[in-house]
Amino acid sequence: MVTEKKWAFGIDAGGTKVDIAAVDSQGIVLFKERIPTRVKDGPESIINDICTVVKKIQKEIATPPVGAGVGMPGQIDPITGVVYFAPNLKWREVPLKQELENILKMPIAVLNDVRAITWGEWKFGAGKGCNDLVSLFIGTGVGGGIITKGSLLVGMNNCAGELGHMTIDLNGPPCTCGNWGCVESYSGGWAIAKNAKNALLNEPEADSLIEKIAEEQEEEISAEIVIKAYHQGDLLAASIIDQAIQGIIAGSVTLVNAFNPERMIFGGGIVEALPELIGKVNLGVRERALSAATQNLQIVGSKLGREAGVIGAADYIMNLSL
Repeated sequence: MVTEKKWAFGIDAGGTKVDIAAVDSQGIVLFKERIPTRVKDGPESIINDICTVVKKIQKEIATPPVGAGVGMPGQIDPITGVVYFAPNLKWREVPLKQELENILKMPIAVLNDVRAITWGEWKFGAGKGCNDLVSLFIGTGVGGGIITKGSLLVGMNNCAGELGHMTIDLNGPPCTCGNWGCVESYSGGWAIAKNAKNALLNEPEADSLIEKIAEEQEEEISAEIVIKAYHQGDLLAASIIDQAIQGIIAGSVTLVNAFNPERMIFGGGIVEALPELIGKVNLGVRERALSAATQNLQIVGSKLGREAGVIGAADYIMNLSL
């Protein structure tokens, strides 16, 4: 394939999967492949898997890429591209930019995964034309991004946007980040699964569809299974999902009061599986946030869906090369 447009690789690494795509300067995905995230095998295995797919896709396009943008679920050094801490991948101090550049021989930019998603939605999706927005994406973990006055907020040490780790309950459950009572510890996919397992351990006599669905599918209890039980009217699942939604509402109220965005964008696997979530969050935020801050607020779903991360990461490296 030959493309006259500038293009780059976009890589979106999550706790369970890695999406790798070739994306052109108009945000169009040319090729895309998804692979599982081999967390238990360590960083080197994930890096090697990514490089294998990048080289495979590169053979399909005659023109060379600008480079590769990589969205990672954690805190990143903006200059060196070292992943300081990625709790859901169990990574600490991984020199990702250096390792990828050594193997792939192309420029690499590493940024937080949800900041990459926010960038993609801002440039090509639900945030297009909006200069003040907040995104919140709920999947295995919970992350976000903030655009203010037309600029991506990065913070002093490139850690702005860790919205899933806002404390909403000082005495809440432990989170993977080491804190207690974070939004993610109620609303992330791993937390939904953990809360279901704990509830079933504490109430072994409970007649819940959660265990039955897990046994039928021969799988461990997951957020997906809890949501399936919820849609089938299971009371325990409904309680867990309601708790997750209340956590998202609490965090969203804080964000609206703090940043006064014109638009809030919600996405991620949990949001996709619970289409009613955005409506419930919208009502909850308008009931509890400052009325002046919600007057012109729009609460919307992601437009780019699961391609937001790769599109945003690719466009980010293309903008760096301008």
